Amino acid sequence: MKHLLCLFLLTLSLSAADRAPNIVFILADDLGYTDVGCFGSKYYETPNIDKLAQQGMKMTRHHHCQNCQPTRAALMSGQYGPRTGVYTVGGIGRFEWESRPLRPVDNVTELPLEKVTVAQTMKKAGYATGMFGKWHLGEDEKHHPAARGFDEAIVSMGKHFGFKTQPKVEHPKEEYLADFLTDKAVDFIQRHKDGPFFLYLPHFGVHSPHEAKESLIAKFKDKAPVGGHHSPVYAAMIASVDESVGRVMATLDELKLADNTVLIFSSDNGGVGGYAREGIKKGGDITDNAPLRSGKGSLYEGGTRVPFIVRWPGVTKAGSSSDVPTVHVDLYQTFADIGKAALPEGQPLDGESLVPVFRDATAGLKREAIYQHFPGYLGAGEGTWRTTPVGLIEEGDWKLMEFFEDGRLELYNLKDDIGEKKNLAAEMPEKVKELHSKMIAWREGIKAPMPTKNEAPKAASEPKKGKGKGKGKGKKADE
Repeated sequence: MKHLLCLFLLTLSLSAADRAPNIVFILADDLGYTDVGCFGSKYYETPNIDKLAQQGMKMTRHHHCQNCQPTRAALMSGQYGPRTGVYTVGGIGRFEWESRPLRPVDNVTELPLEKVTVAQTMKKAGYATGMFGKWHLGEDEKHHPAARGFDEAIVSMGKHFGFKTQPKVEHPKEEYLADFLTDKAVDFIQRHKDGPFFLYLPHFGVHSPHEAKESLIAKFKDKAPVGGHHSPVYAAMIASVDESVGRVMATLDELKLADNTVLIFSSDNGGVGGYAREGIKKGGDITDNAPLRSGKGSLYEGGTRVPFIVRWPGVTKAGSSSDVPTVHVDLYQTFADIGKAALPEGQPLDGESLVPVFRDATAGLKREAIYQHFPGYLGAGEGTWRTTPVGLIEEGDWKLMEFFEDGRLELYNLKDDIGEKKNLAAEMPEKVKELHSKMIAWREGIKAPMPTKNEAPKAASEPKKGKGKGKGKGKKADE
């Protein structure tokens, strides 16, 4: 009898060890690289996110796109923009490109239906899949996440109070969106505790409109600003996202799931700040990404480098960090690798699994470089631009940018110059030639479309005044 009991316990132990890990991916919206304590902020308070970093690994050179929609398309498809056609938000008419030398490449606003999403891949591997929050890849019946591999999906964005959901879910009018989404996420975990489950929690926080719970705003009203971090309202919004992370962590602990759950936290693009330092705006930034250059909408590091933390007990070393350059398209293969899921046939994937780095912070990856391709314009209001058409390559410590309007090349050593202050292109022509050749080869290989010449540039119109935030020409835009 004793022998049988030991055998039974051993069988249970082996089955638990063989069980596929649960995966929780929490994605903030517009949260900048230094907007959390463990990545440098001395003003914002993020005790739960900081605790997650203490228990896991920080990826200090992880990149997403310059704004949200293309990042989400890359995360869901595992493909760079030239394969999905999603480069930015909305159509090219959102900004007055007619006054510029180039015509942008037309933008796709919904994730094409032929793309097999990471949710479909994980579901096929036996995972229960749930998504609660900002989708931004199409909300009609065919494009809604419930039709793209998520067993359960509630979409909401646009407001933090008085928000609407798709499908419609009743909730108190005074409820804060981050709290509502976290309730749904926690409930999903509780109902699928026997696993495995794949949970995607893409918050709308800390995107504008900048509004927060009064109880949290009060915590920061008398706190002295530090650097470009100064807004009690924005700090309170970050605190709500941090509360969400804490509640998810507590739920995993209570259900004894933490040891078999991979928990990742990141943001979709850089923070809404750094523009005044860049000379794009006279002032009024809600935050600052310093020491990184510029912010959301830019292809400088402040617009694309984001906080990224992974906790995988028994795999990631507590308190570790990696400076390997990583990018959005890596997550698809990473999740599939974790869940031992088969990759979709006929769909080229542009990333590489990060599991080897999770296991060993000193490990490298097989590829040489990561890329970005942005064949459009993002305005900043009053005739200024966060970016013009540009492409880039990052390889090791080096970053080369090619600006398509005039062919200007900028070369930076990110190890020595994280703020991209010194363009080394003139001093290092051979390095420029080497990286530029690789960038061109990548563009040709992926068939990246380029902006075309604007045959009849028009004079920029006067900025319009008084109505809303930037859907029309000449106006400031949030995306």
